[in-house]
Amino acid sequence: MAFRAESPEPPPALGKGSTSSVLILGTGSHPTLPPRAPAGKASWDRWKTAWQRLCIAQLQKLFSENSKHKDIQTGEADVILECLGFKWELHQPQFFQSETLTKLYLAALARDTVSPLKELEKLLRAQSPGKTKERDPVKKIIISLKINDPQVTKFAFATALKSLYLSEADIHADNVLGVLASAHILQFNSLFQRCVAVMMNGLSPSTIKKFYLAGCKYKEEQLTTACENWLAMNLVPLVGTQIHLRKIPQDLLYKVLKSPRLFTFSEFHLLKTVLLWVFLQLNNKVQTIPIYETVLAFFTSFSKNCCFLDQDVGQRLMPLFLCLHLHGITRGKDLEQLRHMNFFPESWLIRVAANHYHALENGGDMVHLKDLNTHAVRFGLLFTQEHTTHSETIAIYGFFFEIKGIKHDSTSYSFYMQRMRHTDLELPDVGCENSPVSLLAERLVRYEIRAQTLVDGKWQEFRTNEIRQKFGFTKSSCKSHILKIQTVGIPIYASFAFIFPVS
Repeated sequence: MAFRAESPEPPPALGKGSTSSVLILGTGSHPTLPPRAPAGKASWDRWKTAWQRLCIAQLQKLFSENSKHKDIQTGEADVILECLGFKWELHQPQFFQSETLTKLYLAALARDTVSPLKELEKLLRAQSPGKTKERDPVKKIIISLKINDPQVTKFAFATALKSLYLSEADIHADNVLGVLASAHILQFNSLFQRCVAVMMNGLSPSTIKKFYLAGCKYKEEQLTTACENWLAMNLVPLVGTQIHLRKIPQDLLYKVLKSPRLFTFSEFHLLKTVLLWVFLQLNNKVQTIPIYETVLAFFTSFSKNCCFLDQDVGQRLMPLFLCLHLHGITRGKDLEQLRHMNFFPESWLIRVAANHYHALENGGDMVHLKDLNTHAVRFGLLFTQEHTTHSETIAIYGFFFEIKGIKHDSTSYSFYMQRMRHTDLELPDVGCENSPVSLLAERLVRYEIRAQTLVDGKWQEFRTNEIRQKFGFTKSSCKSHILKIQTVGIPIYASFAFIFPVS
């Protein structure tokens, strides 16, 4: 008669009616007995759990080491696993890689055999080094596992069981969540980590949400961190251009907006991306990315008596917009849009305008900005395979700078910024036709240049230290420190963060 264990919890002991019959493997891989159990139920439970964990760990160690030197079993099964409406035939030592299956097996062995110790001794003898004769027959055990996780499909579970036999069994991005859930239920750690690696290498606009939520569910910090790092680079240039932006969880978006690694072309680009995310949350029927004018019209349509963020629907979104560096938006046209859309509290807009006026009246000094990570004006270049050189011109408080990247060979790049004379610029072409012009010969700048790229699933980061430098117009003073990097990664996300401190 075969006993079907309905739960992965092991029985009180491997033997029946004896506290000394819990089997433990000694250093020589022979069964040894634990010391006498302590008195009292609580003490007994702790003692029992500790010895069972030790027993399972040593069994897994023994069988996993021996499985490396044995051919895959194809003969008669040692265990029949009933799960998901199927009967799965499994062999020793493969199923001992799963802690859950090991517990089920030991529980069934104790309950379904007269002498469980003898049955386990047969297993150990069969695994002893130097054995060439056929192993003694071991009683076939039937175990049962109930799974209620909808992520675990029959195909995903079959892939997980296949991985007990083939360590490199294929895992594809379209079913990795099911295999991950199966590995978690089976307590099959090596497979679980393989799934995590597949997910970290398979991040995209369509997978970022479900992979991030899986990392949160299983408390897999390296996976959630990988999702945060990937989105910090791709929120504005990639995800922000696709309808998948709607799926980004608010807590993940908040973490990314707080990150000093966040890449954006400019602060206004970042603002438009976050506004679009809000628009998509409130307009579920929209299935394509709208033009920016549509987003503006939507927020402008709200009551003029109260800005959007002060309304009930906007209150919960306030933390997202507190992360933005609105003072980094300096173009008059962009500031006019902020005022007319009735999105931000009036006090916010007054503070931004007051800071701009103060800076213009004081040669660009940003007296209210102190920390580069939390206050800097931010700009960025996305250096792709097609670029040999790539640059943008920026204007702020009458000063003009070119941010530039150069490709020297297949793996060598440099990034820097340099001050430009307004007479050297085609102002309409760079969007600075209405910008003021500073006549100051020098401008003190605190800045940092950072470049990041993904290589073999890991982010490479290159950065200057925080630098204080006076930028003039002479050849020796107009150019910043040059960030030189060597990498095979592409694209490269180059970020320029700076503040004009009090001169």
